[in-house]
Amino acid sequence: MENVEGKTAFITGGASGIGLGIAKVFARNGMKVVIVDSRQDALDEAMAYFKENGGEVHPINMNVTDREAYAKAADEAEEVFGKIHVLINNAGVGSGGGPTEKLNYKDWDYSMGVNVGGVINGLVTILPRILKHGEGGHIVTTSSTCGLMGSSNFIIYCTTKFAVTGMMECLASELQDRNIGVSVLYPGPTMGNLGLSSFVNRPEHLRNEGDTWPPQPPPGQEGRPRRPPGDFRVVMMDPVETGERVMRAIRRNDLFIHTHPEFRDGYIARHEAIIRAIPDEPRNEKRWEIMKNFGTIIYNDIYDKQKQVGPPDWKID
Repeated sequence: MENVEGKTAFITGGASGIGLGIAKVFARNGMKVVIVDSRQDALDEAMAYFKENGGEVHPINMNVTDREAYAKAADEAEEVFGKIHVLINNAGVGSGGGPTEKLNYKDWDYSMGVNVGGVINGLVTILPRILKHGEGGHIVTTSSTCGLMGSSNFIIYCTTKFAVTGMMECLASELQDRNIGVSVLYPGPTMGNLGLSSFVNRPEHLRNEGDTWPPQPPPGQEGRPRRPPGDFRVVMMDPVETGERVMRAIRRNDLFIHTHPEFRDGYIARHEAIIRAIPDEPRNEKRWEIMKNFGTIIYNDIYDKQKQVGPPDWKID
């Protein structure tokens, strides 16, 4: 989707962090942008920015877990800007960290409802509209580096982000010949307020007793959890740069979008482990004669189409 000017983008979690960074880049490139968020204060702050800096941007207060509200938001977006061409499934929460045995159904239900259910709601609501107008488009879903590698004390977050990785790869397989690109975004550390948003947006019936913001240290410990040594701000990417990487991927029709090359060795280690786990034995030719006709289950050529991505070709103000 090389020509994005005049196209309409629908961005969930669009009023802060990565979502707002993407919205800023889209607006600068002449797109009409709908920013959807469940925090009205964040929407107000974002719109103050666009009123000062320009851009065709429309705010909608909506929770991605509310299917009826999602459909109404899509209707409103089309009424204001016309056909939707780009869907950015970015809304997400980061709650539920800690040892698995200390997590409960509320922790799981909250994160699964937003991080997985919200993406499902976006596909069911928006994809048919993109297909109907026939002008093509693109769908991007925000995963995480935790969507490609397991990490201790992040089981809920990793589960949800692995889920949307598989979801987007399947979708890309289905849509590759229908003029709709599909990408999955794997952002590393990025400036934003995921922790605050995750706390504020958590429904009362899914809150745990004693939940506070900022989180209180466990009994017997003082202060907030220690961060890695060094200036942590150095690793935090500007959301606008993340937005530039998303824009480049849409124009290139990339399946995968990465932000931090520092995760390369971890990805390689995981995928090499998968290959080493394949039994070192001859292929059963009789079995193969049947299995080779299994289509994308046995071999998916969408991976062959991912081209090497180069260094940034933009400048962040």
